[in-house]
Formats: sequence, structure tokens, C-alpha cells
Amino acid sequence: MGYLDNSSITVDALLTKKGRELLSKGRDFFVISQFALADDEVDYELWNPAHPLGSDYYGIIIENMPIVEAVTDENYSLRYKLLTLPKNTIKIPIVSTNPAVISITEGPKNTTVITCNTVNGENTLGYTVTLLNSDAANIVGDGKGVANNTDVVGANEDRRSVSISTGKTFTLTPKLLADSVAISTKLVIVGNETGGSTEIPVTINNDVNAIATLTIG
Repeated sequence: MGYLDNSSITVDALLTKKGRELLSKGRDFFVISQFALADDEVDYELWNPAHPLGSDYYGIIIENMPIVEAVTDENYSLRYKLLTLPKNTIKIPIVSTNPAVISITEGPKNTTVITCNTVNGENTLGYTVTLLNSDAANIVGDGKGVANNTDVVGANEDRRSVSISTGKTFTLTPKLLADSVAISTKLVIVGNETGGSTEIPVTINNDVNAIATLTIG
């Protein structure tokens, strides 16, 4: 990770493997349909309404802060997304889930249903759910979302994040661990209407009772 010179306008973009694949096919295939803005680098405690040079300098320190280079790890980038709310909004939307933490054993028999709820805002458009490590589990929406209901992962896209759209509930089905080592990851839930978000820590544990069968023929 590094810092960019903020003396000029800079667009720093990193493409995923899927993005590079689409770009190689031509302009008709590489189409940016969605984007998000965030202010991860901004420390608003540096806003200084007591600056001796007046209001033009209240945010001078913030404006001169260096900008972080683009990174592809969702744990460190776009964690504080900007959102648009009605003008008279006085409370920030809060998204909660049940359960709030998931720790389950590997294998499809341990499917878990997660329920989402929004306080201080509407949720008629449902939620976008992102699993940061697709090796951990499959996620499927309840069919009431505004976009894709299932997480389709391409053959060459292992270990990338996957997203679905859902209404108020979705299911998480653990995969079998390839090397019997537990996986720790996160689910990120964002309200499609309010922009409110929350994260669920997810741990897929090794099934210590699983018995391997060796067939000799």
C-alpha cells in the first residue's frame, strides 16, 4: 500500500481477474454498471471551525491529506461508503442481522438462515450480501431481491468475493474444507435503499467427526 500525490486529480484503478478478462474482449464486454464511493481516508476530527484564517480553511488539513492507493482487499478498502439520504434525515440507518456471528461446521447439512433488519429507514428494496471468501460457503437469496439471487462463481474465480441480492433473508451453506483448515471470513450486508451496512464474522470449522473412507479394488 502507498500514497498518491494529491496535487493533481488521479484515478487509480485495479481490475480483478474477471475485469481483465472482460477488458480483453473489448469495450462492449467491459461495462461498469455499478460503483461505490467511500471516504476511508478522511479523519473528520481534523475539521477545525476555529481556524484563525476563516471558514475557507476549516478543512484545509483534510484537503491536504494523502490519498491511499487502490487495493483489492475488501477488508481494507471501501469500508465507509458514502450514501445519499433524504434532506430531512436526522438518524442514520442501522442494519442488524440474526445471527450476528456465524461459526459452523463444514458441509452442506449445516445450512444457516440469516435474517436482516433495518432501523431508521425503509428496506423495501432488500439487501446486497457479499461473502468475502467464496471458498467458505455458498449464499442464496430469498428470491425477493432486485438483482441476482445466487452467487455464480466462475471456474477461474476461486477465493474471490461473491454477491447476491435478497429480501429480508438469505441462506449460507458451508462448503467442504479443501485442506481441513478452518476458514475465517466476513459477510457484508448493505441495505439497497438506505446504504446502511453491517458485517457478520463467519468461521467455517473442520468437521472433526468426519471419517474418510478408503476403497481398495
